[in-house]
Amino acid sequence: MKSILKTLIIISLLTACSNNSDNLIDKESYEQKKESLLDQEKKSPKSFLKVDGTYKNNIWGNLVYKGSIQNSATLSSYKNVRVKLIYYKAGVKVTNHEELYLDPITPSSIFYFKAKYNTPKGTDSISTYIMSAESVN
Repeated sequence: MKSILKTLIIISLLTACSNNSDNLIDKESYEQKKESLLDQEKKSPKSFLKVDGTYKNNIWGNLVYKGSIQNSATLSSYKNVRVKLIYYKAGVKVTNHEELYLDPITPSSIFYFKAKYNTPKGTDSISTYIMSAESVN
């Protein structure tokens, strides 16, 4: 009876030890994946930032763009985000402007902005894209 009890204790200790080592491996693997993801997010911020918005003419004939920049990164914040706005009249580019946003855009968040410029008469559409950004972490 004592030998069976000793065998059960030894088996339970071995099982407990093997579970702890599995947890350590999982934690190490998780940290490696996290570091790899952070490196990817630092190297290509434009892949994780998306600009979108709407525009309308105001009373004075200016085209006003209300936009948002969405950060889909899970670990990196981005600052010094440069947005290019290109203005068109009947499908032909008439002018462009650049906006620079210094404040950090945190992971999984949205930054809202508004751009208002005097544009040539008849300007009817705007396209936008992210020119550049810097990783904060």
